[in-house]
Amino acid sequence: MKDLLIVDLQDATSIGINTIARQCNIFSSISEGIDKTSIVHFLKNHSDGVVIVDYTMVDLSEEYLIVLHARYPKACFILFSDSLVTDFIKRLVYFSTCFSFILKDSSRKEIESGLKDVSLMKQFICEKVTNQIAQADSDKHEAEPSLLTSTEREILRLMALGKSTKDIASIRFSSVYTVMTHRKNIFRKLSVNNVHEATKYAMRAGIVDPMEYYI
Repeated sequence: MKDLLIVDLQDATSIGINTIARQCNIFSSISEGIDKTSIVHFLKNHSDGVVIVDYTMVDLSEEYLIVLHARYPKACFILFSDSLVTDFIKRLVYFSTCFSFILKDSSRKEIESGLKDVSLMKQFICEKVTNQIAQADSDKHEAEPSLLTSTEREILRLMALGKSTKDIASIRFSSVYTVMTHRKNIFRKLSVNNVHEATKYAMRAGIVDPMEYYI
C-alpha cells in the first residue's frame, strides 16, 4: 500500500478527499501539506507515494512537476482543480503516465476510482478531462489540414502503437520496403527524427487516442 499526501488550501476539499481516501482503505498513511516544500519533504520519505494537489493553489508549474517526476520516478501525481488548461493537461498526459487528472466537481465514485487506479500505478483521467482533450484534438484536426495522406496517417498510428515495420507491412499487406518509404516520408513531412517525436505529433493531431496508446 502506498502513502498519500493531500495538498489543497481549501479546507472543505482537503477534508473531503481525506475522508474518501480513508474510506477506500487503500493507503498506508494519509497526510496533508500546504506548499511545494510539503511535497518535496513527503517524497523524500515516500519516494513511491501519491500526491494529490491543486496545482493552481500552490503555484506548481509544468516544469516543476516534470522535475519532481525526474527526481521521484516512482511517485504518482493527481492534479486536482476546479478547471484545468487543456494544453497543460495534454503535455503532462503525453509526458508520463504518472500524471492523472480529476476535477473538483467529479463525482465521489469517480474520485474513488481515480484514487484506486493511481494507488495501483495506473493513470486516471476523469471523464470531463477526457472529453476536454478529445474536443481540443477534434477542433485542431478540423482547423488544420493534415500534412499526411490517409495511408501515412494509418501507418503513423500503427507506429505510435508500437508496431514494427514488419508488423505494419503484414497488417497492410504491403512490402517492408513500401512501409519504410512511407516512414521516411512521414518523418520528412513532420520534420521529426524518430518514432517518439512522430508519436507526439500523432497524439496532438488526434491520430492516436491517448487511452489506446497507454493500454
